[in-house]
Amino acid sequence: MRKAQAKKLPLAPDPKFNDKLVTRFVNNIMWEGKKSGAFNIFYDALDKVAKQTNEDGYEIWKRALANVTPSVEVRSRRIGGATFQIPAEVRPDRKISLSIKWLIRYSRDRNGRSMSDKLAGEIVAASKGEGAAFKKKEDTHRMAEANKAFAHFRV
Repeated sequence: MRKAQAKKLPLAPDPKFNDKLVTRFVNNIMWEGKKSGAFNIFYDALDKVAKQTNEDGYEIWKRALANVTPSVEVRSRRIGGATFQIPAEVRPDRKISLSIKWLIRYSRDRNGRSMSDKLAGEIVAASKGEGAAFKKKEDTHRMAEANKAFAHFRV
């Protein structure tokens, strides 16, 4: 086991929007260390979003991320031989992480020609409050609501 918690390495902001959140998003899209390819996918997706909606693609993406961000989740806790799903607040860092992962995961599952097409579709859907990533957030909140009775087991 590690003695001290690992230090978080500072992220460099992306070249186009000068935003660290974009870099974090691109790092999650990236496969096999191909960062420039991931940046191309992300920027193409934002251009496609801007064409579809006639608004700023970057702003739509931020709105989509905000719509997908969960505030509560359920955590498993074993008490007296039974496992309970206990609702808990999501840490701020984990909120962002979950929303990014969900957007990318469900955009990969979509039908489309290229990853940028799929990502653009999921971003537009999430910004409107629909799509698979938004549904995942809703399901997570619903699970927490259903298990509210076990909230007193919280640590």
